[in-house]
Amino acid sequence: MRKSQVNRRAVLGAIAGAGGLPLLLPSSQAQAQTQLPARDLIKELGVRPCINAAGTYTALTGSLMPPEVIAAIQVASRQYVRLNELHDAIGRRIAELLKCEAAMVSAGCASALTLATAACVAGDDPERIRCIPDTTGMKNEVLVQRSHRVGYDHAIRNAGVRLIEIETAEELEKKINERTAMMFFLNSSDPQGKIHHEEFVALGKKHNIPTLIDAAADVPPIENLFRFTKIGFDLVAFSGGKGLCGPQSSGLLLGRKNLIAAARLNNNPNSDSICRTNKVNKEELVGMLVALELFLNRDHAAVWKEWEARASKIIRALSEFSDVKAEVQVPAIANAVPHLHIRWDFEKRKLSPSQMADKLRDGEPSIEVVPGSRRELVVGVWMMQPGDDAIVAQRIRQILAST
Repeated sequence: MRKSQVNRRAVLGAIAGAGGLPLLLPSSQAQAQTQLPARDLIKELGVRPCINAAGTYTALTGSLMPPEVIAAIQVASRQYVRLNELHDAIGRRIAELLKCEAAMVSAGCASALTLATAACVAGDDPERIRCIPDTTGMKNEVLVQRSHRVGYDHAIRNAGVRLIEIETAEELEKKINERTAMMFFLNSSDPQGKIHHEEFVALGKKHNIPTLIDAAADVPPIENLFRFTKIGFDLVAFSGGKGLCGPQSSGLLLGRKNLIAAARLNNNPNSDSICRTNKVNKEELVGMLVALELFLNRDHAAVWKEWEARASKIIRALSEFSDVKAEVQVPAIANAVPHLHIRWDFEKRKLSPSQMADKLRDGEPSIEVVPGSRRELVVGVWMMQPGDDAIVAQRIRQILAST
């Protein structure tokens, strides 16, 4: 036996004896031999968790992923794949499930808006894709109803376009020119606009201009996953980490096959592209698909009854206070799920809704309610975990009893 062979074996033996053997094993075997206890990094770092009695707000980390999603992510995390192949396969499966031409997973809904805009501006032209956000010589105007302007449309402007505001269908048609790349529609602002879904789509098709709808917070209801492509929007963007309960850093972009293909060219792993920074890896891809499958197969009627039961429990806990009025309301659009609206005699109790919200936040455990309301306390029940409704009811009751 040669000396080099002896030394090599000696080294391997030393590594194995030192606990380094998993480094030399296939990932599945290594995983089985290194069952490390799960660390609570949130606790270690001193970050205070809270009960989510608000909703799927990004500032509150959206929703919680079901165990099936976490399990799929864990399995994917231990394998290497060719990322574009997985993107293709996941996109085909999602398009099949949602009965649309094509689909892709994005890094949140905002990323989907940027990708959609870039697809409409640059198409599949490699040179134009590299130039964005410099859109010199390209179509670089996006038409939008004035009432549909929102802070999230910064994601559209990221692609180097100007937003051209209009109010009526007649004004929209007058503003269309050779620089018009896209028409943008914010679903939650539909009641405030003068041009509604079907007419907006019809105008886009009449002038051969792609239409994009932002429906980030519009699932549930489940029907919306199919509704907007059926209406005829060329591109539809959803959040993946809200009602769908996928990874918080995921989103969906659905629509025409050629536009989804162009959007993909503006995304990772393509290095010289506007959304190279919005990386979507295998974990978000499989997590989003599993979350979508679970959502589509959910007993939505049973889930709705559970939400109503949570609200009822809180209402019953407050029934002893004669000045307290509590009722369930469901927004007509965006986050269209049961919310509990609570009012009391603010002057008599010297307690405003914002002061109540502060007390809930500062107490133990910390509770976050729907932010921004000064006229009443709004409690979102749909992101609560089992038992949270009883805790929220008790805390609100205690605070009211002390005033």
